[in-house]
Amino acid sequence: MAEAIAEGLRRVRPDVAAVLRPIADGGEGTVAAALRAGYREGTATVSGPDGRPVEAVFAVDGTTAVLEMAAAAGLGLLAEKAPMTATTRGVGELLLAALDAGARRIVLGLGGSATNDGGAGLLQALGVRLLDAAGDDVGPGGAGLAALDRIDATGRDPRLDDVTVEVATDVDNPLTGPSGAAAVYGPQKGAGPEQVRELDAALARFAAVVRRDLGADLDGRPAMGAAGGTAFGIAALLTSSVTPGAGLVCDLVGLDDVLAGAALAITGEGALDEQTLHGKAPAEVAARAHAAGVPCLAVAGVVRLPGDRWRAAGLAGAHGLTEVEPDVARCLADPAPLLAELAGRVVPGHLPAG
Repeated sequence: MAEAIAEGLRRVRPDVAAVLRPIADGGEGTVAAALRAGYREGTATVSGPDGRPVEAVFAVDGTTAVLEMAAAAGLGLLAEKAPMTATTRGVGELLLAALDAGARRIVLGLGGSATNDGGAGLLQALGVRLLDAAGDDVGPGGAGLAALDRIDATGRDPRLDDVTVEVATDVDNPLTGPSGAAAVYGPQKGAGPEQVRELDAALARFAAVVRRDLGADLDGRPAMGAAGGTAFGIAALLTSSVTPGAGLVCDLVGLDDVLAGAALAITGEGALDEQTLHGKAPAEVAARAHAAGVPCLAVAGVVRLPGDRWRAAGLAGAHGLTEVEPDVARCLADPAPLLAELAGRVVPGHLPAG
C-alpha cells in the first residue's frame, strides 16, 4: 500500500521524494517490512502446522534474522482448523534455518498462529525431547502435552547458547487460566469448550514439568500465552525477550533515521479505531514522528476515531478510502487505486508548497 500512496503523491507533486518504509505490528507483514528496508531474503522448507511441508520466507541483515510465526504455523496454512494437534515444529525449523544463515539475533513475530502447543513443537525441532512416561516423544500439538512426563534438553542445538530471540507481540495474556492462551485464543483456532479445558490443562502440565525439570517458573507471567503459548516455550529454554511488535519493527526498518529531516510522515491501516491507539503501528509511527517534529497523516480504509481522539494521538489528519468510494466492500476488494486517489487528494495539503 505504500507504493499506492507514493503513486498518488507523484501524480500531483512529482517534485516530492517519497521514502517507503512499510511497517507491521510484529505479526504478518514483519518480514516484508524488513525486506523492503534492505534485508535480504532467505527461504526454508519447513513443517506446516499440520506437518505438511511449506515454503517459508525470512529476512536477514548481517547477524540479524526476522521471522514470522505465521509463515510456518499460521492459521492460513491449514485446510481445516486443528486446535488439538497443530504444531509449532516448523517455527523451530525456521529458527534453525536462520542459524544456518549466520543469525545471532532472531526477531520472531508472533501473530496469526494456528497452534496451542506452548511452543512444544518448536522446542522439539531444536533438539529438546519432550517425553511421556514410557520414554517416547509426545505427539504433536497441545493434545500431546497431556502425556508429558519429563523434558530432556541435553540435545538442544548448542548454537542457541549464543543467540537471543526477541519475541514481537502486543499480547499480554498468561499461559493458562481464564485469560490464558487456550481460553482466549483457542476458540479462534477451532477449539470447542471441552477442547479449551483440555488444552488449558495440558499447558498447565507443560508449565509444571518445565518448572520441575528446567527451573523456569513462567506460568502466570504476562505475554507467555502469546501465539498459543509459543512465547512460553521460547522463554523456557532460550535467551529471549518480549517486545511490543510495532516499536520493534520501526527499529528494524530504521524509521527514526528516515524521519530525520522529513516534511511529512504518512501511516495507516485498514480501520483507524480505538484499537489503533493501543500498540498498533500507526500510533507508534505517529509518536515517533511527533518526537522528531514531523507532522503525521493517517490514511485508512475507514476512520472510526473522532477528530479529538486522532489528534490526541499526534496525527495531523486522518482520511479514509470511504471519502473516495463510500462502498466499504469495494474499498476492501481493490484498495490500491483508491488509496492512490485519496493520497493525491489529501497529502499535498500537508506538504510545504512546491
